[in-house]
Amino acid sequence: MPDKAIHGHIEPGFEPVRAAFAENFDTRDELGASVSLVVGGRCVVDLWGGSVAPEGGAWQADTVHVVFSCTKPATALCAHVLAAGGALDLDAPLRDIWPELLAAKAGATLRMMLDHSLGLPALRETVKPDALTDTAYMTDLLARQAPYWTPGTRVGYHALTYGFVIGEVVRRVTGQSLGTVFRNEIAAPLGLDFHIGLPASEEGRVAPVLPYRPGRDEPASAFMEAARQTGTVTNAFTFNSGDWAVRGVNTRAGRAAEIGAAGGVGNARSLAKLFAALVEGGTKIGLCPDQVADFAEASSATHCDETLRVPTRFGPGFMLRMDNRAASRSGEGFLIGDHAFGHIGAGGSVAFADPDAGLAFGYTMNRLGPGLLLSPRNVRGQALIDAAYTCLGYRMTTQARWTRNASEHRRPDTPDAHYQGRTTT
Repeated sequence: MPDKAIHGHIEPGFEPVRAAFAENFDTRDELGASVSLVVGGRCVVDLWGGSVAPEGGAWQADTVHVVFSCTKPATALCAHVLAAGGALDLDAPLRDIWPELLAAKAGATLRMMLDHSLGLPALRETVKPDALTDTAYMTDLLARQAPYWTPGTRVGYHALTYGFVIGEVVRRVTGQSLGTVFRNEIAAPLGLDFHIGLPASEEGRVAPVLPYRPGRDEPASAFMEAARQTGTVTNAFTFNSGDWAVRGVNTRAGRAAEIGAAGGVGNARSLAKLFAALVEGGTKIGLCPDQVADFAEASSATHCDETLRVPTRFGPGFMLRMDNRAASRSGEGFLIGDHAFGHIGAGGSVAFADPDAGLAFGYTMNRLGPGLLLSPRNVRGQALIDAAYTCLGYRMTTQARWTRNASEHRRPDTPDAHYQGRTTT
């Protein structure tokens, strides 16, 4: 029998986040999940609840699971940390580091990979079923493939190839794997329970991922229409990515693999801590505030993403605010602050930083929802985001932008007598 009990810690004034979290379980088909907010450097919400599986088993404080594309910011930060130390230049030709990469011969840079304009969003050559767990195999295929477009001229979400290109650049510069660099340079300094390549010792804490099963009468999105058209990027991504997302994601081998685009294992608490370090300027991991400010600047944007088939906006390694409420855009988007940056994971997990609000946010769950981004059909993550901003004295305008109500806003960096945490059950 699934458990809907909620546990954890909230500060007074953030009860609406708990209410939205409870509503997800009551009416939005949540199974097991966690949500965490850090405001002004202080953890004001750290909640978890539900079950690890439909047959039961309570979600624990240290439960972790695969968070899909919420892994991408962690991977991007490995490149940014190396750039801050002078080992990488995001705008230098990739051919200087990876001369075998055919896309590099067309002028590709690492920044183009980070913002999804590189031109390698999917593989044309048919891949083997376990392709994503074989890093050498994937990097070899990517090196030999001509880009779909001249690098930097178009945008198409690199849903799975992203991590292999960045990971190979990291390996060539450091002599270490992506997961090792992330652990040593980012996870350890910040005390994160987040892994790109899960150690066997942590397997006992993992909740399995439950896929979304669309109904027969569910309307086809622009993405699904494109997926049915042979020759499109969407078709290649959908039907030529191996079986990791379907069969391998819940296996030991699938979690041990360093899949830098989608295979990260963690929870909301660690995602919020990761983004809290960026709200603070990134100095704890060797970044500088100017470098972090660049994360919120759109380096690529398009009215029709070649993969997702909706408008998208990206900074160097991060999703930015996207308002796709119009019916022609499937209603899917990412309604965060104008200077916020983060990422959505398949099924609805989400994490971001909003330096203007002093907010770092993380939400993860094991039962996936519909859609590619956050949408009217999968509102669990957006409902929590809305509650978080409201608690900080923000309101959403008719243009779906968060604006601060100065008379209600509590400065997140100001100590306050009522910031006394309590436990909820």
